[in-house]
Amino acid sequence: MNASAAGLLPDVSGHFGRYGGRFVPEALIAALDQLDAAYRHAMADEAFQAEFGRLLRDYAGVPSMLYRADRFSAAAGARIFLKREDLNHTGAHKVRNVLGQALLTKRMGKTRVIAETGAGQHGVATATAAALFDLECVVYMGEVDTERQALNVARMQMLGATVIPVKTGSRTLKDAINEALRDWVSSVDSTHYLLGTAAGPHPFPGMVRDFVRGIGVEARQQCLDQTGALPDAVAACVGGGSNAIGIFHAFVGDESVRLYGFEGGGEGVTTDRHSARFSGGSPGVLHGARTYVLQDEDGQTVESYSISAGLDYPSVGPEHAWLHETGRARYLPVTDAEAMDAFQLLCRTEGIIPAIESAHGLGGALAIAPALAEELGREPTIIVNLSGRGDKDVETAGSYFGILGK
Repeated sequence: MNASAAGLLPDVSGHFGRYGGRFVPEALIAALDQLDAAYRHAMADEAFQAEFGRLLRDYAGVPSMLYRADRFSAAAGARIFLKREDLNHTGAHKVRNVLGQALLTKRMGKTRVIAETGAGQHGVATATAAALFDLECVVYMGEVDTERQALNVARMQMLGATVIPVKTGSRTLKDAINEALRDWVSSVDSTHYLLGTAAGPHPFPGMVRDFVRGIGVEARQQCLDQTGALPDAVAACVGGGSNAIGIFHAFVGDESVRLYGFEGGGEGVTTDRHSARFSGGSPGVLHGARTYVLQDEDGQTVESYSISAGLDYPSVGPEHAWLHETGRARYLPVTDAEAMDAFQLLCRTEGIIPAIESAHGLGGALAIAPALAEELGREPTIIVNLSGRGDKDVETAGSYFGILGK
């Protein structure tokens, strides 16, 4: 078992190899130190763990099921299992992370949370936890994303959150994170920044991973129970990277299990309209951590693009950069067209409308299945993390397929 599987990464300074760390204004250092200490104490506290487990079970509805998708499998030429995180309360894996961080917020005596969101799933989950824990909630969201995820904006507002559209830059997730960080600098005494993915400065990448790692722990045991063996591959979409690291982590020490992360290939990595950090980016620093970033030759961050708001982000969590560099996981782009073909196939074969983020994981599984079957000499078993449901994407998908008009 390697260091990550043993839970030894990140190191005490928040590094995954040469990635991760903490690159933030001086004003945030004390808040990050406080959060790190509260997180470490909480993880060693049986009462905290019991309450977190109770909320996951009784409120969020986990463990989520592992479903064998027979008709989708027939089209894929592989035995496909879906980890049904879309069935969690709020409709995505995000609820696992926000319940953990909301408990920490109360433990630190803070009364306000801020968050950023792209697809809106993290914003909805944060607004939900804030209502449950009686916390003031402000969510920053790029103006473009508020338009393509209008349903989730309404859900956040119904739950009592204030949604602030960000009108700077590309008006997407990157700019929302910038605004949330500015808010946090000026309000750190009363406010916790409830970061939505396994990225950002230490301790966020390791902490968020630990709050969502149950996805992989459950999937690993469920696969053993249903098939008597581990899967040949585990696949997930990768924006910031929380759902992917959540399902990968339990399998990192299983060398027979291939790990695949699928990024937003947009209109193709040979164009400037994609969000494929590993295919089109390079090591750099963004939003408080060293990782892979889409940037120009002068180190300036360049705009990303994906049909999926949740994948439209020019950076990625540092643990993914480390898994990429060590070769333990492979990261491949999936174009908008490939993702939407997979989206439609799952709808028509299984009666499940996935989030467009998750459709990238499905499209990736369809792409790798033939080569994997040839390599193994048999039908491969692939688990795909179905990280969210597609209600929020009905307008985007309806327009794409010409059902609702462009």
